[in-house]
Amino acid sequence: MKRSYLTPLIGDHIAHLFDYPSEGISAASVICSSAGNHAQGVAIAAAVYKMKAVVVMASNATQSKVDATRAYGAEVVQHGTIWDEANEKAKQLCEERGLTYIHPFDDLQLITGQGTLGLEVFRDFPGVDVAVVPIGGGGLISGVSMALKASNPKIKIIGAESSDGPAMQQSVAAGRVITLDTIDCIIDGLRVKRVGDHTFSVVQRFVDDIVTLPDREIFDAMIWIMSHGKLVVEGAAAAPVAALLHGLIKAPAGAKVVAVLSGGNVNLDQIRNLKWN
Repeated sequence: MKRSYLTPLIGDHIAHLFDYPSEGISAASVICSSAGNHAQGVAIAAAVYKMKAVVVMASNATQSKVDATRAYGAEVVQHGTIWDEANEKAKQLCEERGLTYIHPFDDLQLITGQGTLGLEVFRDFPGVDVAVVPIGGGGLISGVSMALKASNPKIKIIGAESSDGPAMQQSVAAGRVITLDTIDCIIDGLRVKRVGDHTFSVVQRFVDDIVTLPDREIFDAMIWIMSHGKLVVEGAAAAPVAALLHGLIKAPAGAKVVAVLSGGNVNLDQIRNLKWN
């Protein structure tokens, strides 16, 4: 398991955000919408460059992520119940306040930064055959897949997505980006009705397969990781392990398989409601 979240700077979510001021963004204020991890990365980067950060999060966002984002100095606006609704509010505020918008996943600079995680996987796990990566909007798997395929084109990249909101899987099957009519997924890092145009194109080209499983099985994997790995991860991060536990990843005997654990910003109060075995 690749624990990409074990860093005080939110792991790959902050990578490359520091490049924005040197690549043309000179605005005094930036805005983004986020389930929570990207929000903290933007807040930290803005604080370093003495810029104001406004972050729009869903009203039901994980409270620990909301609190951490505020603690890093960002103004948090809560709106809607899923990322897509929060994103519409962010675009509205962007126009009203004259802010600079930073997309949480469909941004080529951000994807490039997240690709550094793929390079770390290749460095830390020599001879890796399969990498399993969670899919929400698709930014993380886009960066990781491009980096790993560039390092070794034979590596298989598998995406793990919630079947209660399979926006990327359905888009790939349709051959175009589609918007889900409804979404039942309650895992904030996976709860997206429409993936990005850039991320869709990258996934089409570099990701070998996408598997899906329901939220309840992903939550079970959270418990399994705590019990067997002694690690606390959020729901989205547990999706790759859930896919492995349920036999959804096809790999030959002896294959080296890496599961990317993408985030540890879990609301511990939510864990009390999970079924413990």
